[in-house]
Amino acid sequence: QVQLVESGGGVVQAGGSLRLSCAASGRTFSNYNLGWFRQAPGKEREFVAAISWSGGNTYYADSVKGRFTISRDNAKNTVYLQMNSLKVEDTAVYYCAADRDIGRRMSVLSYAYDYWGQGTQVTVSS
Repeated sequence: QVQLVESGGGVVQAGGSLRLSCAASGRTFSNYNLGWFRQAPGKEREFVAAISWSGGNTYYADSVKGRFTISRDNAKNTVYLQMNSLKVEDTAVYYCAADRDIGRRMSVLSYAYDYWGQGTQVTVSS
């Protein structure tokens, strides 16, 4: 079992930056692909970014490419999402997730992930 706890959300003006962190418990964290998703009010949860178990491969939604960076520190059991040039439309609850299927390719699909954090609110004001 893996438990995920996000932090770092808050209120920021458009054009600003935030860094989200997701701390994980469990010995097998370093074996899992990880992802960040977000859900805005009245909208479905959507993929933001993913990182492979080694950190060597990353993938981003087109809407955040060039602005967001996902990274991980397996020694600290933590995954990060650096968000720059934030836009009002980035406002959402952000969730980190872990895929326990070792060896699977990174996925953009929420149902591929087995463990989820409780979410952290990011609000971007104009």
